Amino acid sequence: MGRRPHPRNAQAQRSPWPRLYGRHAVIAALSNPERVHRKLHITHSAMKQLEAEYDLPKGFNVQFGDDSDLGRLVPADAPHQGMVLEVEPLDSRYLGDFLGDDFGKRPLVVLDQVTDPHNVGAILRSAAAFGAVALVTQDRNSPTESGSLARAASGALELVPWVRVVNLARALGEIGDAGYWRIGLDGAATRNIDDALSDTRPALVFGAEGEGLRHNTAEHCDELAKLPISSKMESLNVSNAAAITLYAAARRL
Repeated sequence: MGRRPHPRNAQAQRSPWPRLYGRHAVIAALSNPERVHRKLHITHSAMKQLEAEYDLPKGFNVQFGDDSDLGRLVPADAPHQGMVLEVEPLDSRYLGDFLGDDFGKRPLVVLDQVTDPHNVGAILRSAAAFGAVALVTQDRNSPTESGSLARAASGALELVPWVRVVNLARALGEIGDAGYWRIGLDGAATRNIDDALSDTRPALVFGAEGEGLRHNTAEHCDELAKLPISSKMESLNVSNAAAITLYAAARRL
């Protein structure tokens, strides 16, 4: 007979809605007019901090508890900081909304089966910091909204439009037809990212942790490029690579 799940984790898993936790993620979600909020679980001390930064509307669904009460709503050891917000997932955005000329040379970020929510959250944070137009992922083999992803994004989940597509290769075709220069990051490429970016309107394509870009995804890129890292290191974590690449793209704006 298998071990019974820890009651704290079991209760967290039974929630029908994503639960966002931590001050940055919760306040960003509360401030997002496109976000539907279900219930705010909060300690009295955290409410005093929240009221200094955000005015809850009258009638907002609030349930007070202590740290242990909130701890039972989230994964073990999750740093909730006294705030847990139940929300409805944001609607996926339409790719066509980001293929016009209104965004100048700001980059699109495309992820090819990056599944770790911490990495996707960190990439969203860098995308917001360096002015990316949107994040594009395949709706399969990519994480859904979660507390861990939102915490890693530190508010950027509410700021960067997230486009989920059925077929990534087809989406890359549409992106190329719209005038984006599709650059796939590959450590084995011969050209450095600065040279590849040049004067382009880039779509930056990052592969999965460990495996890198799939062959079909690489075939739908205009070129492959690498980061000029030391030969002593084989590669970087995908979120670190994305941050450096987005910084390089932002320097041209």
